Amino acid sequence: MADTGGPGQEVDHTFKILLVGDSGVGKSSLLLRFATGGFEELTPTIGVDFKAKVVDIDGRRVKLTIWDTAGQERFRTLTSSYYRGAQGIILVYDVTRAETFDSLADIWLREVDMYNTVEEGIKMVVANKTDLGEQREVSTEQGVAFARAHGCLFVETSAKGNVAVDQAFEELVHKILETPSLLASSGSSFGLKTKQNAGASSCCG
Repeated sequence: MADTGGPGQEVDHTFKILLVGDSGVGKSSLLLRFATGGFEELTPTIGVDFKAKVVDIDGRRVKLTIWDTAGQERFRTLTSSYYRGAQGIILVYDVTRAETFDSLADIWLREVDMYNTVEEGIKMVVANKTDLGEQREVSTEQGVAFARAHGCLFVETSAKGNVAVDQAFEELVHKILETPSLLASSGSSFGLKTKQNAGASSCCG
């Protein structure tokens, strides 16, 4: 279904995807699971991390450049520029910490509106850490209602249990491929010439 993509590889589209959300919600673990199939208990990201992956969807080869941002407030000004040119934005919260869900509206959606330059960019809400069901503080119904209210896709995942991680990224890419204006902008985002294997993941969000 996917590979990391060699330097001279032909692709039909290149999309920039951004992962945002509070520190510790599992953004980097989601990225690591999707990009490499692995899982580690990671330390918080310092600044911004980056991985690339090529996927075959709907008969098209799509290169995803996925940017993992630090959730801590002290890095907020550093990461704001990375919103520019993103065709897809994944807003992640931890189902066992209600405050990370509240932050989606209080912080992260506001930042998306403020900094993202792609008007029809696709937003997805990802409810992570569903493997910790007994500690859950945010119900599926709450997540679905929030996503609907803000025009976002919604997926529940477990990076640790490898539940629906590929599904989340693939649904997002499907939606981008269905949006003509985003196809027109594919490959135009800054940073796409960054080395393919830049930035080893170093955090759990």
